[in-house]
This record gives sequence, C-alpha cells and structure tokens, in this order.
Amino acid sequence: MASEKAEGGEVPLLYSEGNVAGRVALEREVRGWSTTELAERVTRAGVKMNQTAVWRIENGSPRRRINLDEALAFSRVFELPLEELMSPPLEGLDVDSRRLVQEAVEAFYETRDARDRLHRAVVAVAGHIKAHPDSSRAIHEQCLRLMGDERDARVLSGDIEDGGHY
Repeated sequence: MASEKAEGGEVPLLYSEGNVAGRVALEREVRGWSTTELAERVTRAGVKMNQTAVWRIENGSPRRRINLDEALAFSRVFELPLEELMSPPLEGLDVDSRRLVQEAVEAFYETRDARDRLHRAVVAVAGHIKAHPDSSRAIHEQCLRLMGDERDARVLSGDIEDGGHY
C-alpha cells in the first residue's frame, strides 16, 4: 500500500522508496557529488552501481527501484540511519541550508575528535610528569617553544597540571 486516502486526498507514507530516491538526490547534491562519484562510493561500500543507475533512481520514468542492499549502501555512504534515509526531507530546508548544516555537523565531529585527542595527549604528558617530576619545567618550556604564544602555552600547561583537558 503506497498511500492512504484521508479526507479525499492522498497521504504519502512516512517511509517509502520514493523518499529514498528523493533523499539520494538531495544528499548527493548537498555533498556536491556527481552521480558518477556517488555510484563509485556505493560500489566501494560493497554494492556494485554505475552512474546510470543513480540517475535512473533520481530521475527515471519509471524510477529505478532500490533494493535493500542498495538502500543500506546509500545509508552507509551518506552516514545516515536507514530510517532517516527513508524519511522525507524536512520542510523549509533547501540545498544551501542542508549544505551549511552538513558543514556544521562535520566541523562539530572534527572538533569533538580533536578535543578527545588533546585530552588523551594532555593526560599522557601529565602521567609522564607524575612519573618524572624533574621533567616538568622542561616540558612547560617546550610547550612555549612549540606554541610560540605565551598565553596559549600557559593554557596548555595549566591543562597538563590539572591532569586533563576537560
């Protein structure tokens, strides 16, 4: 059952193959990928696909059907849960808005990963100083040397003294 009637009108299903096709086109455009690049990424994700198949999924009349393996590959490639890929796009979000949000999300995760890396490094240096207390002064001087900015070096040295970045 592709749709239900409600008050004489057609109501699309929340999750549908048509939504996947629309989302494939939108997610590809948001990332600035060509249909060829998307096909190559899907193939690398384990499901053989060519540019023509992507175009027919997005634009074909009739539209090319999407099997479960392909839907899962699209989900992996776009880093979206399958349920999200099957959902209609949010109203009011054009391609430019989605691109901006995508960039913000990527920057968020990159920043989080960098904070985690910094925390691990600071904990390791603090552990080294605890095991070798006589190295403390030289380590702080090395921070200043490498960073070149006294204020930033003081912040990093403070994190080291506190035993972590968080």
